[in-house]
Amino acid sequence: MSTHTEHQAPQGREPLDVNDPRLSRFDIVQEGARRDDIEIVHYEAQVVPGSKAERRLTRTVATMFLLTGLAATAFLVIYIWWPWKWEAGRGGDKYYTPLLGVTLGIALLGIGFGILTWGKKLLPKEVSIQDRHDQPGSPEDRRITGETMLYMADELGVKRRPLLGISLLAGLAPVGAVVAAPLVGGLISQPHKNNQMFTTGFKPASDGKRIRLIREDGRPIRPADVSVGGQLTVFPGIEGGVSNKHADSPTLLIHLREDDAQKSRAANERKGHGDYMWGNYVAFSKICTHAGCPASLYEQQTNRLLCPCHQSQFLITDNAKPVFGPANRPLPQLPIEVDEEGFFVARSDYTETIGPDFWERP
Repeated sequence: MSTHTEHQAPQGREPLDVNDPRLSRFDIVQEGARRDDIEIVHYEAQVVPGSKAERRLTRTVATMFLLTGLAATAFLVIYIWWPWKWEAGRGGDKYYTPLLGVTLGIALLGIGFGILTWGKKLLPKEVSIQDRHDQPGSPEDRRITGETMLYMADELGVKRRPLLGISLLAGLAPVGAVVAAPLVGGLISQPHKNNQMFTTGFKPASDGKRIRLIREDGRPIRPADVSVGGQLTVFPGIEGGVSNKHADSPTLLIHLREDDAQKSRAANERKGHGDYMWGNYVAFSKICTHAGCPASLYEQQTNRLLCPCHQSQFLITDNAKPVFGPANRPLPQLPIEVDEEGFFVARSDYTETIGPDFWERP
């Protein structure tokens, strides 16, 4: 390792006056490198300025940047205006996520290949060797550093190749908007419009008629159909109630033992849900509040409901409060009663949001 003396040129060479107006910017850069014990041993341009090769490479890089801008703009258009709500059949919602992935992928590939081509083909090749040292900077060192940065900017060729600067700006601006889209998307398009995230198939009909609880085969359910300590998965008795159209509606109907039912009623009273149970029967959503998996493994002896995906456990006799695992919100409870014909019906829709917590975020 060599020892550096301020303003002393290595190998006995006299230092240049960096304020000499006859020096070019590269001369100052080279002088600064030598003062910092850096020797530029190889420096050559890869293309001749103004040549056909330079113009061809410039157009190639500009095309990649413009492709980035177009793909990022397409991402924004799809994100905001493309139909994303699930519809029966093969609606446009099927392509929403794939199109977002394709357009974002093209945008990132375009800017990546553009920068790589710019650096590998247009920028000069340089090989430098530096000895390490630790010295404070002087005013001349600062002048050299400034000139070096300006020289690097010149070598990027943006002034000489304005198409590159314009295309880079046109490409990066939409990419920046893509980054901000998820944050401001709710201000552009209301994700909770029509209340679709807060209603299920158990919402009463427009005429106020309450929705029956049915089996998967469509048969309505009477209290006698569920034995003491037993449970049954039920669905809203409406058209498509057992299909994916109402995938947020599967509910677990449980017939509690007398002692357990008393504990559950007391817990409901504390929460202000005194009329949510009917007799010793209670109904909770099967959609886990952690990640939306089906929480369907009911253990009679402990009155715990287990979600098999990530092992969250909910205590049914305490408003289905999570007692183990990553879930941090109780399962929503469905208010139930029996109609005049003796079949279970929902008194109302769920009064809390179904599924993972993120649905509640504005």
